[in-house]
Amino acid sequence: MGFRTLDDLQAQGKRVLVRADLNVPMHDGQVGDLTRLERLTPTILELSRAGAKVIVLSHFDRPKGKRVPEMSLRPVAVALGQVLGMEVRFADDCVGDAAESAVAAMAPGDVLVLENTRYHAGEEKNDAGLAKAMAALGDVFVNDAFSAAHRAHASTEALAHLLPAYAGRLMQRELEALGAALSDPKRPVAAIVGGAKVSTKLDLLGNLVGRVDLLVIGGAMANTFLAARGVAVGKSLQEADLHDTAREIAAKAEAAGCTLLLPTDVVVACEFRAHAPSEIVPVDAIPADAMVLDVGPMSVADLLTRLAAARTLVWNGPLGAFETEPFDAATVRAAKGAAALTEAGKLLSVAGGGDTVAALRHAGVAEQFSYVSTAGGAFLEWLEGKTLPGVAALGVR
Repeated sequence: MGFRTLDDLQAQGKRVLVRADLNVPMHDGQVGDLTRLERLTPTILELSRAGAKVIVLSHFDRPKGKRVPEMSLRPVAVALGQVLGMEVRFADDCVGDAAESAVAAMAPGDVLVLENTRYHAGEEKNDAGLAKAMAALGDVFVNDAFSAAHRAHASTEALAHLLPAYAGRLMQRELEALGAALSDPKRPVAAIVGGAKVSTKLDLLGNLVGRVDLLVIGGAMANTFLAARGVAVGKSLQEADLHDTAREIAAKAEAAGCTLLLPTDVVVACEFRAHAPSEIVPVDAIPADAMVLDVGPMSVADLLTRLAAARTLVWNGPLGAFETEPFDAATVRAAKGAAALTEAGKLLSVAGGGDTVAALRHAGVAEQFSYVSTAGGAFLEWLEGKTLPGVAALGVR
């Protein structure tokens, strides 16, 4: 795999610095979503049960190098303890006397959360001095925060060079899933890319056309590609200044032998609201006063037929305005189809990105995909073919 995992670590008695992502949503001082904490439990519990002293590092929000009480990790540490089903201690700083005293008081199996790393300006500057102070607290480093791996920060990149470094179970799962999806995939490989703007996904599209066999464009992005082909898209959201770019991407796909799939029918409405009057029309018959808000059923049927012939699927972005009924139909139908193929053992399906995770949950199939990443920006940069500093520091290239 090119990196060490917990299988390679003799953790008993060691002080293990675990870089986690505790940057969870908070509402009125309470953690609003426990997903990220739950995904950390395999690593933390495995190390604790092996007799390690588990010292958790994380950022939270953007305090910009200052102590902001509302951005303390103290309430998150409490929630983590509830998820783990054990006491989790807390230190009022991630370096210095408070951290050193808290670590010194630990017994094998204990779990300690250190205060927000971003309370120190050196964190986001990847400061070597701050990383050295963190390293003094531990014997080994375990990175279990793929979601923060695209940032070259002191606790994600510099620290990994100062101690023996390992991937935690969550990081390992993420790297294995992404590797299976793009680095060494079973072919044919299909990719679904949706969302509002081509401009936000130029690097992604440019990388995928050379690596997948089928590239499906959905969401408002598809409107830009259709308009670039001369299709009148009415009042639909599209980027007129990127028509040339869309044509260039289409040409690159053709040269690479990648099939670029656009909708042939769409769902249109004259206003964007829940249950607005809508109709299904061919893409060459979009009314001038209407806007495209979803992919049509014939296009989804075509997509599902093609997915049935694929072995690997990468999905980033919904096919339509899935948050608003009935414009969620295409995304839900495609997601359920991909999930069924996955459960039948016919498809490896890897999905990620904030809207994608929400869309798959809306469809009720997030647990049926092979892997769903909650890593957001890191997942997108990986798909774009970029090197992630926190991953590279583990020896992964």
